[in-house]
Amino acid sequence: MNMNKNMQAVFLDTENGIFITRKIEIPRPGPKELLVKISASGVNPLDIKIAQGKAPHARHSLPAILGMDMAGTVVEVGEGVTRFKTGDEIFGMTGGVGNIPGTLAEYAIVDSELVALKPKKMSIREAAALPLLFITAWEGLVDRAKVGKGNKVLIHGGAGGVGHIAIQLAKAYGAEVFATTSLSDMATAAIYGAVPINYETDSVENYLFKYTNGMGFDIVFDTVGGETIDKSFAAVRNYGHVVSCLGRDAHSLAPLSLKGATYSGIFTLLPLLTGVGRAHHGNILEEAARLYDNGQLKVKVDGRNFGLSEVNKAHQAILDKNNNGKLIINL
Repeated sequence: MNMNKNMQAVFLDTENGIFITRKIEIPRPGPKELLVKISASGVNPLDIKIAQGKAPHARHSLPAILGMDMAGTVVEVGEGVTRFKTGDEIFGMTGGVGNIPGTLAEYAIVDSELVALKPKKMSIREAAALPLLFITAWEGLVDRAKVGKGNKVLIHGGAGGVGHIAIQLAKAYGAEVFATTSLSDMATAAIYGAVPINYETDSVENYLFKYTNGMGFDIVFDTVGGETIDKSFAAVRNYGHVVSCLGRDAHSLAPLSLKGATYSGIFTLLPLLTGVGRAHHGNILEEAARLYDNGQLKVKVDGRNFGLSEVNKAHQAILDKNNNGKLIINL
């Protein structure tokens, strides 16, 4: 490969600005890094918040190349890398926060610890859609709540990105899964294996009585935030566990304390931001690949195709809530 060759990359210069495509030099990998030819980049709601300047926790200064999730092919291996070789197809959540260049580019340098081999039967678009969603679900259900056989698990927002992955993950671990959704999304939650609950019409007291004899759920996973966290505290059983990936508001812990229950927050970006624990993300994605190969995991991907020059359109589609699954930028 001619390393003097330039590549196209999409930059955001200012908050709420327009994405602009520029030519820049292809970078070279350092120790334990990979140079990856990006085939697809997943678009997350967090990408939109970063672009709007509404995600200070992501700590990403502009101008910058955004995009966290990717799937692509290894084209150069840095010193000390033993897990991957040139030509491997990989996927991961590799940048776009913490001033690490993101995946909206033809090539990217990625930390080899953050990625895993893509299953052969998994499409590039599926692989680019999966990392942030699966890592978040895994950290909540497996790392924090220790989900297992016989658990009754409630997923708030079960038809959403993290939610539909969390349903499948809990099912794979032998749990009985329930999910709150709107009326229009109940069928989606059922498709992925959950008993759907219409949060618009069914109170916490009603569905606790109906599905747990009023005892509460062993694990409650909140993917919605706000008042839903308080509902999660009400829905968990004595000595149960609540996890949330959007627990950034002030809430009274009294309901948990009176039940002897526990709470965990999930901050999936920490390994990217701190550099600590990155290998665990690679290991989590290896588990995602295993579940996919076993037929226990699917990811909902929007059928539309957006090119590198159409990032603005893709972001607007999410702002307009005009997407049916994860949006993908194809390169």
